[in-house]
Amino acid sequence: MAKKYNICLDVGGTKVLGAVFNEKDKLVCKIKRRSTEKGNSSENIEEVIIEVTRLLIQKANIKKSQINAISAGVPGIINSATGVVVFTPNLPWRNYDLKSAIEKEFGAKFYLGNDVNVGVLGEFEYGAAKGYKNVVGLFVGTGVGGGLILNKKLFVGNEFMAGECGHMIVDENGPECGCGNRGCLETFSSKKGMAKYIKGEMVKGRSSMMGEYIDDNGVFKSKYLKAAVEAGDKVALEAIDRACHYLAVGAGSLISALSPDCVVFGGGVMEALGDLFMEKILAEVDKYAMPSIRPHVDLKKASLGDYSNIYGSLALIKQAEKGKK
Repeated sequence: MAKKYNICLDVGGTKVLGAVFNEKDKLVCKIKRRSTEKGNSSENIEEVIIEVTRLLIQKANIKKSQINAISAGVPGIINSATGVVVFTPNLPWRNYDLKSAIEKEFGAKFYLGNDVNVGVLGEFEYGAAKGYKNVVGLFVGTGVGGGLILNKKLFVGNEFMAGECGHMIVDENGPECGCGNRGCLETFSSKKGMAKYIKGEMVKGRSSMMGEYIDDNGVFKSKYLKAAVEAGDKVALEAIDRACHYLAVGAGSLISALSPDCVVFGGGVMEALGDLFMEKILAEVDKYAMPSIRPHVDLKKASLGDYSNIYGSLALIKQAEKGKK
């Protein structure tokens, strides 16, 4: 019998990352990043996914018939039951049946889920949160995403919309958020939130090396924030202090509400500056969590880096197959 392989993808607003796993869940090969920025339609992004999948098949030296399943973490609201991308903010998908398109192309089952949910699932099955029963994930990047594992299962809630932890209001008088509310965790602790604070301080006449690295969309690469910290940039350090304070407030509230075994912090910012962020979060979180619950909760930095979603996609396949037995 021919060997079977799983193809796992991380689809983002600017790239697709892919990997092939063998029957023993060993990573056989991977493709770093291919741009999705030029894709201006649902079909174009679909073509990028198909291209990356074809390249993975070629690189792994396997045949289409050897594909067991394909899986992906995708930003936005995903109906995991039907495989329809209901809405995604940074890609042109609205009620788009991605599942049928991929299955038709490759003749294999295709599973997908929200990218942060899938990332948290990856950390739960293969990373820092392995061995826990109830997990809260907070992923810090351009925004702040969240994911929930309850009783060892990914919790997606009503209409697949659960886990929007970045839109918990932590200061009702805080900055306006893209969601329409004010004072969401994301407005303080995301790249956009930190960038807005830095630019605001620069308008007041203060200097920061981050000024040249914040792009027109109000974001920056995490490596530049790390460089600013190493250079002792006061404004950047203040933005980080502010971000970590509100991450501690948010995490504390989630600890009190859900009593998880573990809160795991991931995303690009945590990958670049995780030790510093964890130190600052741990210094404050006890103030904002119920004292009788807090000692029973571990706070950890994600361990899979760029591959949280890739391993989460593998976990989606495993869960689906387990459910069929």
